Amino acid sequence: MSINITKMRNIGISAHIDSGKTTLSERILFYSNKIHTIHEVRGKDGVGATMDHMELERERGITIQSAATQVTWKDHTINLIDTPGHVDFTIEVERSLRVLDGAILVLCAVGGVQSQSITVDRQLKRYHVPRIAFVNKCDRTGANPFKVKIQLREKLGLNAVMIQIPIGLEDKLEGVIDLITMKAVYFDRDQGTEIRYAEIPAHLKADANKYRDELMDAVSLFSDEVMELMMNGDEIPEDLIRAAIRKGTLAEQFVPMMVGSAYKNKGIQPLLDAVSYYLPNPTEVKNYALNLDKGEEQVELSIDEKSPTVALGFKLEDGQYGQLTYVRIYQGSLRKGEELMNTRARKRFKVGRLVRMHSNTMEDINEGSPGDIVALFGIECASGDTFCGGGLNYAMSSMFVPAPVISLAITPKDKKSSDQMSKALNRFTREDPTFQTYIDPESNQTIIKGMGELHLEVYIERMRREYKCEVETDSPQVAYREAITTRAEFNYTHKKQTGGSGQYGRVAGYMEPYADGDYEFVDMVKGGSIPTEYVPSCDKGFKQAIQKGSLIGFPIVNIRCVINDGQSHPVDSSDIAFQLAAIGGFREAYRKAKPCILEPIMKVSVEGPTEFQGNIYASINQRRGIITASTEDGSFSRVEAEVPLSEMFGYSMALRGMTQGKAEFSMEFERYGKVPSSIFEALVKAYEEKRKKEQGR
Repeated sequence: MSINITKMRNIGISAHIDSGKTTLSERILFYSNKIHTIHEVRGKDGVGATMDHMELERERGITIQSAATQVTWKDHTINLIDTPGHVDFTIEVERSLRVLDGAILVLCAVGGVQSQSITVDRQLKRYHVPRIAFVNKCDRTGANPFKVKIQLREKLGLNAVMIQIPIGLEDKLEGVIDLITMKAVYFDRDQGTEIRYAEIPAHLKADANKYRDELMDAVSLFSDEVMELMMNGDEIPEDLIRAAIRKGTLAEQFVPMMVGSAYKNKGIQPLLDAVSYYLPNPTEVKNYALNLDKGEEQVELSIDEKSPTVALGFKLEDGQYGQLTYVRIYQGSLRKGEELMNTRARKRFKVGRLVRMHSNTMEDINEGSPGDIVALFGIECASGDTFCGGGLNYAMSSMFVPAPVISLAITPKDKKSSDQMSKALNRFTREDPTFQTYIDPESNQTIIKGMGELHLEVYIERMRREYKCEVETDSPQVAYREAITTRAEFNYTHKKQTGGSGQYGRVAGYMEPYADGDYEFVDMVKGGSIPTEYVPSCDKGFKQAIQKGSLIGFPIVNIRCVINDGQSHPVDSSDIAFQLAAIGGFREAYRKAKPCILEPIMKVSVEGPTEFQGNIYASINQRRGIITASTEDGSFSRVEAEVPLSEMFGYSMALRGMTQGKAEFSMEFERYGKVPSSIFEALVKAYEEKRKKEQGR
């Protein structure tokens, strides 16, 4: 079945957490006859929303993974992706926006523009995604869509214009007034399935005229015809108004605002109409790929079905039948049995099973047309890979992947869990580029990194449920270092006599702080007091000694070891004897060289609304941080600081708490710095106690 591409829409629903995205997508599925019963997010019927198909999502009432489905509304085909609102699942939003052509920005009529709305808006702007704003929850106490319009203009800098106003608010919400047709729209029957058009109620006529005038002023900027008709005082046809709104929306210079309540089944059908009226079809969006054969030269893709295939695998899922890869077709078509090339892995593969997804159920199809979103089974690839046909060697520009900000150490409780843990981690890291894992070479702990506490919590819970893997979590160990602060001499003789040949070696010299690297060895021996073949043995001994300092057992850095004298024995000297002599000499001098402890200092960048700048400063100062720079950009500010890593655990929760969830931070390693004396003493004492405990065993 071939689809008319101009009647196709690839849209996403994005918003702040708890604005009603999933409830809205449930209604869209219902009104477009995709489902026949409405289920709620925290459903008392024990079913839960269709798009939240993970057990965890249903329990917590949040969306964790973006889900994709295709619906038909009137004569339009709509590929719909429901995305999470939580900042911890940013990558799910990023990868969805990468493949969408338009979006519905859902806002709560009470909460208005909230922290995550700001983040989502930044993402929409980054990918140049045109949007319609839908003010949901107009039935709630304190609902005020007019206030939300002002916030959209002030906080997000959007040219938001109402194309509907509500008839009543809070528990008196009856329907909406369409400012284009100047009709009242009511949603009758139990589930709002019957739409009734009527005259505008008398008490709302003045308001309707006021907002209609605002709309016409804004629309006239995008259409000379509308402007002319307005100036002549003539009647303006609906299709001209819609064409002007569409033009402004596609240019990202106009955001039509609609109102309603998904929970109360009001305002959804007009929203679906607006998707087909105002959001772009795949032919109206310019998509580019990089030609890898021509030094990554940018190439514009054509939407032609006959052109060689270019598609992007934007999301992976491990299902019961193997790996499922969600694919957006940008050029050409995708057919069963066709051979394609994964341009990153340089591997050819055959398209086997091709399916169209509906949340977690699927229907088999034979081909996908340009602009379509489909899924492939059983192909080996990573998230963000490009698939090409016809000998092309293109790569789609990849999506923005933010760096993980929080780590946890995890330990399996038993042998079975240990095997399952590595399977689970392998799968999760393939699916989610913001979830990373590695084994710390010093502590031997398995460390997982992610976008926030909730992000990691969900993965640990998924290990438990999907892999029957029990793990214990702990804060990861901070990678401290030891160093010396002054020069110290050594003169050490290693002598060991047993039956037969013994061991003998004397090493003399000094150690001193070294700023240009972790370790340097200098040979200043004159007159052969240490034979040349044993000089490398001394170097080996020092290298072994710096692996574990005596203060807290961490590696020693920034040290130069110099040997300038020594003595050997014609029979008893050996490689091992000089290694042990060097180790002994090192330990003798290390105590005299006034050792100190160094801690990792992170470069931290915090971004958030300017109103919380004071709180951000205070939070950094409490964590022994030093603020290095701060910049303001409109109502947004950015604070740069250097903060010890040991103080950063739990910061993401604290930061969200003090900024109403509106600020986010990133951090990267900057340098090592000396710890204050109080912390020095506490660390040494803790290390002594740990050693005593281990010896007591």
